[in-house]
Amino acid sequence: MSDVLQSLSHELAALTEKAGASVVRVEGRRRLPATGVIYAPGIVVTANHVVERDEDLVVGLPDGKTVPATLAGRDPSTDLAVLRAETGNAPAATWVDPSELKVGHLVLALGRPAESIMATLGVISALEDGSKLPSEMQIDTWLQTDVVMYPGFSGGPLVGADGKLLGINSSALMRGISLAVPAPTIRRVADTLLQHGKMKRGFLGVGAQAAKLPRALAERLGQEMGLIVMTVEPGSPADQGGLYMGDTLVALDGHPLREPEALIRALTGDMIGKKVVLKVVRSGELREIAVTIGERK
Repeated sequence: MSDVLQSLSHELAALTEKAGASVVRVEGRRRLPATGVIYAPGIVVTANHVVERDEDLVVGLPDGKTVPATLAGRDPSTDLAVLRAETGNAPAATWVDPSELKVGHLVLALGRPAESIMATLGVISALEDGSKLPSEMQIDTWLQTDVVMYPGFSGGPLVGADGKLLGINSSALMRGISLAVPAPTIRRVADTLLQHGKMKRGFLGVGAQAAKLPRALAERLGQEMGLIVMTVEPGSPADQGGLYMGDTLVALDGHPLREPEALIRALTGDMIGKKVVLKVVRSGELREIAVTIGERK
């Protein structure tokens, strides 16, 4: 047994050293620095909430050097920020889709709030969809772990047993719980921020709240709740498409709308300019209305 534990210990140390070569220190707030990951040569991803200022940013490289950084863009809805900095010979991280992960898999959380790399070991506690996060969060899935998030670990990587990066750790997504934004979301957000400097969001132009559907209609649709339209912004896509106050939205392109969060998450950047079909209850009748999604300013 001691040989097994010693072998595991050596493997974890080697894994930390290898993955840590892509982990940097990020100085973007008054208090303790945080952590970031080299996404590509000259590009660092980190947690948005640890970049409190847009200027005077500094990145500390694994070799001990410090370099100035500039903000390429930030996205509060995924708690991600992207920086540009001269990362020298430090390697970019290797990211993997965490779709093969299961609850109970071992993971490491790495941080570099000072010059040296730090690590903490844990397991995947849960794999959840974004519906359990606050409505302003635009994350389809997230990884919950039992790793200890020491001060300054936010923005650092969650590393799998193969040494590849599964996501970015954040202590701001849900208070008191260690969560990680998965690699597919990081790629989507980082690439968009590098290209546009901001995240594009779809815009419908309604204010809506959850409402219970009549029993017969609920049984027909297989859902108990819909979204009753309380306001329609003049000139908005909803207005142009013919939505009215009092309409009840039940689906967008076949995806059920049971709570306001579902509509918010459906209006992603790739929906801009797309014609969608809204399934609507009006005067007790089920209708389909075509609407072209706009861009939120």
